[in-house]
Amino acid sequence: MGANIVIGFLGGLITGISPCILPVLPVIFFSGGLDSARPGTEPSSTARPPSRWRPYQVIAGLVVSFSAFTLIGSLVLGVLGLPQDLFRWTGIAILAAVGVGLMVPRFEELLEKPFSWIPMRRVDARRGGLGLGLALGAVFVPCAGPVLAAITVSGATGRIGPETIALTLSFALGVAVPLLFFALAGRRVAERLKSFRRRQRSIRIVGGALMIALAAGLAFDLPAAVQRLIPDYTAGLQDQLAPQAGSPLALGGLVTDENRDLDRCTQNATMLQDCGPAPAFHDVTAWLGSQPLTMSQLRGKVVLVDFWAYSCINCQRSLPHIVQLNDAYKSAGLTVIGVHTPEYAFEREQHNVQDGVAAHGIDYPVAMDNSYGTWTAYRNRFWPAQYLIDANGNVRHIQQGEGGYQTTEALVRQLLDQAHPGTALPQPVEGKDTAPTAGSTTPETFLGVAKQTNYAGTETYKAGLGTFAYPATQRADSFTLAGPWNLDTQRIVAPAAGDEASRVRLSFHARQVQAVLAGSGTLTVHGPGGDQTINVSGTPRSYVLLDGSAVQTGTLEVTASAGLELYSFTFG
Repeated sequence: MGANIVIGFLGGLITGISPCILPVLPVIFFSGGLDSARPGTEPSSTARPPSRWRPYQVIAGLVVSFSAFTLIGSLVLGVLGLPQDLFRWTGIAILAAVGVGLMVPRFEELLEKPFSWIPMRRVDARRGGLGLGLALGAVFVPCAGPVLAAITVSGATGRIGPETIALTLSFALGVAVPLLFFALAGRRVAERLKSFRRRQRSIRIVGGALMIALAAGLAFDLPAAVQRLIPDYTAGLQDQLAPQAGSPLALGGLVTDENRDLDRCTQNATMLQDCGPAPAFHDVTAWLGSQPLTMSQLRGKVVLVDFWAYSCINCQRSLPHIVQLNDAYKSAGLTVIGVHTPEYAFEREQHNVQDGVAAHGIDYPVAMDNSYGTWTAYRNRFWPAQYLIDANGNVRHIQQGEGGYQTTEALVRQLLDQAHPGTALPQPVEGKDTAPTAGSTTPETFLGVAKQTNYAGTETYKAGLGTFAYPATQRADSFTLAGPWNLDTQRIVAPAAGDEASRVRLSFHARQVQAVLAGSGTLTVHGPGGDQTINVSGTPRSYVLLDGSAVQTGTLEVTASAGLELYSFTFG
């Protein structure tokens, strides 16, 4: 437990200085001195000194409410049958109401009236900061990282033990340290600046405007836009928080009573196995093409659970086989459930996933697994991955990665025959497995600093704007950069047009090369097949850069127009 507490605190501390905190900082800073912008208790005074304890109250309220909502919020709302974002919207409404109250005294009196029965108590945003902190905690969602993800999964699945509680509190305290610094700095400014205390009306209006602006920004998810614009300079530190085996941090390997029997399965086996009961669908933010489904509702059917992401090239090669199985065997009792777990931030957007579902011809139910709840429940680690479940609700086969299509179909037929003896099955639809074998092509190449692989340049590969130059030589299966690039956690972005173009040179071994691209602009490709210009717009997705008739070894160079975003190269 001690190691997890240290990891939790460090994870919170790193989160507290990360870009996603920036939208909250003005309110935190201002809250420290807000108490001085009200009349003193003595008739002769016009203002009172800033509250000594207010910064601590604001941060204490944030820590308490954030910890409580993260751990038990989903459980409570689920039991009551209420929307999962109820606490968040309540917190946003409270922030907006407090902001309006600061600007309009009459409205503030109306807010206080329901609590007038409490002796000597006033619900006043300026009288102590605990209430403001509680509201902030309800809407405060830090950057996703291994520690917060582990806490969220534990809370959402109801497995809240001493380790998880200690991890959550240590994480919240870690976040609180830098936030408390800003709150104390705000109080210090209020102490030093006489004008801060003299201009009470102006200070109240500014404070109210900041809170309303924060509430509006949270309502329209503007913090996510800020994160996209500002490179995550803490990504490297987050990656160093390695999971501890057997702890809530062991994402993908989290063993629970629900999934421990999955160890009985040998991945990619060629025969049916007994892998225990299938885990439930956890933390699904939306069901596309279906009402919410449960494993108990699916009892009596053979179920294929397919983990995928719409821009993942490996998934794109696998999906036609999954769609084909669904079309061929659904009338015989097969139910396919797609679990869309995002690999990139843009894959969390429901409209993007809906476009991906339509583009790939998927007409079976798709569960959006944005918080990795179902992914973790199945202890999954790959895109794509299939879990084959029999009519009794037990996992009988696990296929992780591409391939194994003929085996999967043969096992589906066995389970359908066991579930419905005598049912006529169609002729097998799978032909020869054409999935590339591991190591036969250049491995998937991520460009974001958090997951970059195969970089062969001489400059340091770190977040931020930099200028690069191709090295004199380049090793096989690698990439290098030239010109200006803005490096981010998950992507690289071509900045505004300048004297030098933003280019990538790729050494590859494959038949097909694709790139995951976003933004709006053009990508000029110069490669073995000649030159071509690709127009990029709309939903972020994978684009084909080279499609040959046979595997080849070569060099490909791309030039990106200003604003174009490159996430990864994939090979087939």
